[in-house]
Amino acid sequence: MNSPSPEVDVFISNYTIVDPDVYHLWVNGCSASEAVTFLKQYGILEEMGTTLDLVASDILDHYRTYSLLEKLIHYPTKLDQQLAFQIEPQTKKILVEKYYEIDDIVVREFLGKKLSSKHRKDLDEVSEKTGIAIKSCRRQFDNVKRVFKAVEELQGSVIHNISNTFLLSEDLAKKYGVIVFIACMRFETSKRKLQTLTFPDFYEPTLCIINKWTYPKNSPEFGDLDLDREFLLDLREVRILLDKEKDHKHLVCQKLKEQFLEKIYNSMETNFRMLSRAIIGIAYSLHHNRDMRGYFLEVVERVIDPWRALNWSKVEVMDFLKVYISSAIELDIFQEAEVKKAWERYMDVITVSVQQLY
Repeated sequence: MNSPSPEVDVFISNYTIVDPDVYHLWVNGCSASEAVTFLKQYGILEEMGTTLDLVASDILDHYRTYSLLEKLIHYPTKLDQQLAFQIEPQTKKILVEKYYEIDDIVVREFLGKKLSSKHRKDLDEVSEKTGIAIKSCRRQFDNVKRVFKAVEELQGSVIHNISNTFLLSEDLAKKYGVIVFIACMRFETSKRKLQTLTFPDFYEPTLCIINKWTYPKNSPEFGDLDLDREFLLDLREVRILLDKEKDHKHLVCQKLKEQFLEKIYNSMETNFRMLSRAIIGIAYSLHHNRDMRGYFLEVVERVIDPWRALNWSKVEVMDFLKVYISSAIELDIFQEAEVKKAWERYMDVITVSVQQLY
């Protein structure tokens, strides 16, 4: 009599396993052998009770998998459509978010430059200057270029479009949104006076420009890669402040007399005209594309440098701006709603710019 065949339950799974530590090293441009060295230094052999050969073999397997996944990660929505890899939703998020992460010091080198193959060839210099691996610099450059090409012609919110197209978190989408906006506006970011500024220095003011100076969301033209031309034309009308300069100065001095030390108060009284005219002068010229491109340089040279020369503290500068803005609104010349609104939209950005750059 034949013995009964044993019953065997077989479960086959091809879920893709992503090791966060190994993936981090791969994304950051480490070779497989470098990854083995790093993990050995972190004590992985003792922790896992394994041999160096097994760790090296495992890392090579991970690296092969990540290389196969890379083309899909370039267009993250494809991760949901493909059948070759079964990936948990949370793992997909990690794969995409980590791959599109950017280093501020690397991205700073891309700002204000065309995302061309010529500049891609210069990434050796970027790598040497920043201390970031060349593979990581290339990944970041290619990611920025890919995001830019995907959203530059889309209507609506650039941050929303980036988030939807590349499935990125809001924080990361905002960073890419700022980079894309600076590229679209062709802001000057590389002049000598601006070279000490970091990506975070440009980030906050640019985000404020996107929110305040582009077309309103209820506008049929809404798309925040375009500046609101009507607003820029209305902004020229703030020149009427020059006609009421004495009244404006009187109000500001009156409100700050008790608050400022005598030295700073005297400095403000003496230099009010210069400081005010610099702020109004920038506003008047922004409707010219060339002047808009030089916005950051203008703010540094015409507004911030004079204050630095006068030895004002950042707190004193911000206190002055707050009173300067509100006092202008109190004057009867801002009776026209559009001009008042344009002044407030303009000064919101100036305030954030000075706060960040000073």
